[in-house]
Amino acid sequence: MMIDSTSALMAQAQASAQYGAQNNVTSRASQLTDGHIKTEAQARKAGEEFESMFLGQMLSHMFAGIETNEMFGGGHGETMMRSLLVDEYAKEMTRAGGIGIADAVTREILKVQEG
Repeated sequence: MMIDSTSALMAQAQASAQYGAQNNVTSRASQLTDGHIKTEAQARKAGEEFESMFLGQMLSHMFAGIETNEMFGGGHGETMMRSLLVDEYAKEMTRAGGIGIADAVTREILKVQEG
C-alpha cells in the first residue's frame, strides 16, 4: 500500500511540474507580444529562451520511455531530477548554437516591435 501511495504522489508532483512549465511557456510567450522587449539584446535573449524551452520539450519526450537501472540509481529521485537534467541539456544545446529557432524568433520579435 505504501508503494502505491508513493507512486501516486510522485505522479502528482510530475504532473504539477509539467503544468507549471506549460504555464511558464504561455506567460513568457504572452510577454513577447505585449511590448516588454525593448532592445535587440532582449529580443535575442527571448529567442534563446524560447529555443531552450522548445528543445526541453523535445528532449523530455525522447527520455520519457527510458527505464532506469535500479542497480546504478533509478528510483523516485532520478525520476524527479530527470526533468532538471533535460532542461540543462536544452540550455546547453542553445548556448552551443541550437537549431536556428532562436534566430527566427528574434527576427520575428524585432519585426513585431518595429510595427
